[in-house]
Amino acid sequence: MAGRKPGTPKTGGRKKGSLNKRTREMLEKANNAGLTPLEYMMRILQDETADPALRFEAAKAAAPYKHPRLTAVEHSGNAGKPLTIQVVTGVPRE
Repeated sequence: MAGRKPGTPKTGGRKKGSLNKRTREMLEKANNAGLTPLEYMMRILQDETADPALRFEAAKAAAPYKHPRLTAVEHSGNAGKPLTIQVVTGVPRE
């Protein structure tokens, strides 16, 4: 299989960060309705008569704004010893 030569840039295809057709249509409708994109997606999500596939896409797009991802935190220490807490503020102590 022949590929492009090393060092040559990738050409063709959709540009990184560009919107797909369905997302672009939703944003255009939101702009025409005078709503923010999040408000528009929430309206679609709450409309029980809307196409389920469209409601699912709206839910996926709105989720990061309504429910931010949680970061895993691991707590560790020595059993039997007191817990030491160090607060780092970036302000030097005198």
